[in-house]
Amino acid sequence: MKIFPAIDIKDKKCVRLVKGDFDKKIEYEISPVKQAEKYKNLGFKNLHIIDLDGALVGETVNQDIIKDIVVKFNLNVEIGGGIRNLKDIQKYIDAGAEKIILGSAAIKDKNFLKEACKKFPDKIALGLDVKDGFLCVFGWKENSNQLMLDYLKEVNDYGVSRLIYTDINRDGMKQSPNFDETFKVAEISNCPVIISGGVSSIDDIKKAKNLKNVEGIIVGKAIYDGDIKLEELVKEDA
Repeated sequence: MKIFPAIDIKDKKCVRLVKGDFDKKIEYEISPVKQAEKYKNLGFKNLHIIDLDGALVGETVNQDIIKDIVVKFNLNVEIGGGIRNLKDIQKYIDAGAEKIILGSAAIKDKNFLKEACKKFPDKIALGLDVKDGFLCVFGWKENSNQLMLDYLKEVNDYGVSRLIYTDINRDGMKQSPNFDETFKVAEISNCPVIISGGVSSIDDIKKAKNLKNVEGIIVGKAIYDGDIKLEELVKEDA
């Protein structure tokens, strides 16, 4: 099980949202770079970074901070937020990112997703941010009116190397992930799935390990709030 501590960046700060609501964001004192250094020093191997400013405006905003983290700490980093073209993907790959997460752009334009998977084999992760069964885009502010499972079936053969499933209703709530829906997604998906949204305890990590075709889990607010001890969490990171 790969553990992905989350760093969400807004206004150059680490933040966490509640159910994806930018009006309910919590800012943390530590800088994104220092937070990444903390994870590295504790022995984590993987990192999940989202440029929230980028997700909102539709272009990469915090690229310099993210590149700094990727170059400095030699972690397996997956990056998302505002990546809308092949040039942005190339920049992050050149910097050393392991996976590039496509969300809004891939949902709005399936051909872009197909092209990216073809040009960057084994580098593209698909972010499916879901609320009540429907995909949300542009920083979760807009409902795409597409059912997540229908969309997944349409793009399943494109060559995506990782799928990140987030239940927006659980995100930041620390009420455990939506394991039932994750199970359905993992059953259908041709690539390994990462669980995101609602992780509250080590028990959630252990439960995720029993799901087939689940590669890892993203942990955010529970870390910042101290509900999960990092020293305990890092032992689960394989």
